[in-house]
Formats: sequence, C-alpha cells, structure tokens
Amino acid sequence: MTDADPRDLAAALPPAEAILADVRRALDEDIGPGDATADMLDASARATATLTCREDAVLSGTPWFDACFRALDPDVGIRWHARDGERIAAGSIVCDLHGKARALVTAERSALNFLQLLSGTATVTARYVDAIAGTGARLLDTRKTIPGLRLAQKYAVRCGGGVNHRIGLFDAMMLKENHIIAAGGIPGAVAAARSMHPALPLIVEVETLYELHQAIDAGADRALIDNFTLPMMREAVTLSAGRLPLEVSGNVEIDTIRAIAETGVNFISSGALTKHVRAIDLSLRLDL
Repeated sequence: MTDADPRDLAAALPPAEAILADVRRALDEDIGPGDATADMLDASARATATLTCREDAVLSGTPWFDACFRALDPDVGIRWHARDGERIAAGSIVCDLHGKARALVTAERSALNFLQLLSGTATVTARYVDAIAGTGARLLDTRKTIPGLRLAQKYAVRCGGGVNHRIGLFDAMMLKENHIIAAGGIPGAVAAARSMHPALPLIVEVETLYELHQAIDAGADRALIDNFTLPMMREAVTLSAGRLPLEVSGNVEIDTIRAIAETGVNFISSGALTKHVRAIDLSLRLDL
C-alpha cells in the first residue's frame, strides 16, 4: 500500500521484466505458431505507420506498446508526440513508427490492446480526480483488476492522477466483515493481525459509527467506512477528529464522488477505475 506522489510515474512503472512478461503472453496468444496473413509480405519490406487518437484521453501504456513492436523488430523506430500521463486531444497524432512491415502489422493488435486499455483506465481515473479537485480527498484504486494485468492497471491509475492502494493480499492487512466475525470482534481481530504482521499497514472495515470507535481505540492505521450515508460520513469525520484516516468505499461513481469528498474523508476507493474500463479509440495506419 502506498500514498506516494501519483505524479511520480517512474516509481509507479512496473519492472521491465514484468512488462516483457505481459507482452510475451499477449504475443504468444495472438501469434501462436505464426502470423499466417503477414507471411505474404516480403520479409525485407519496411514501412512507416502513424498512431492517431480519435477521442480526448489520458495516455498510458507506452512501455507495453513499445515492447510489443521491439519483440518482433528490435530496431523499430518509435517517436512519441506525448508521454504517459499527458492529456491528448481527439485527432492527435500520438506517435510515428518505422520498421519491418511484417513486425508492424503482426504486433499492431497486441500493442493497441495494451495502449487502449491502459489509456482507458488513466482517462477514467483523471475524470474522477478532476471531480474531487480542491477537496483534499485522494482517489484510490482497488484489487478489482483484469487478471494478470494488475501492475499495468495500477500504473495507469497513477497516469490518471490516482493513488495506488495495496497491490495484493501481501502488502497490507484489511480486516473485513468475515475476518472480524471469525476473530470475535474488532479488538480481537486487530490484536491478532498486529501479532502476526506488526510491520504491515492495518485497515479495518467498519459498518457503523460504534465499530469506527472500536477501530480507533484498537489502534488501526485506517478505517474503511463501507456504504455509509453522507451524514454518517460527516459524523465519522467528526468522531475520528484526525486520529484515524478514513477511506470511503461502496457506491462511488462519477456523479457521487464530489459529495463524498466534501464530507472531509481522506481517501475514496473505487473499483470502477479498473473493472469498468472502456478502451480508448486509437488507430494505427501504415504508409509503405
């Protein structure tokens, strides 16, 4: 779990080996034993290509895009006109490519799949971030990601100005309803969690103001106030009085997030950033 500066994209970028692993899976899935259609092209033929964005968007995923083409043509030339995290207007030329024609047409779909998906995540995130601007609340992602692409989507959230929550089940403890029931209540659950992993951040999900009081007294690091009404959120902010950061989850949509942020909570998490993603419309055209 991190509250790092969302603008620090270099720190958010997954390791090169993780990006290459994503790309290898995508290319293996698409190409299989070979690109039957591209076989008709002269192996020595070269071409140029232009990538155009057809709608307003926030760019994300250029390292995956580059890696797709370089896996098939290490000498391909790629010149970007925008960087990850930048807003691009409809009709903009995003990049130019020059390389082996076979590599350009074979890697095209996989490269676009990454760029369209991750730019979609970044674009949605930016809309949510814009909606809460000036409130002091920070937008968090969740673990509701496309299987196998969590690190990529977490990076895209950062491109859109959001903040990464825990990466998985290993880097923070979140005591949810069933954990608490099994442990006999919040005090016992917090004590057991602390004894097992004292160095990890500890978040406690609460469903009532009384449970929030228990989480504060038990020494939790953050409270997740789940499905609270707006008046309850305001009461929670008053009750915590800065002693415990508050995170809101549940029923967070673009038309509700501003009102939630204005209650004074510290964080708002939304699965919509990574699970309700519509790919950005991008077009790659060759010019022999």
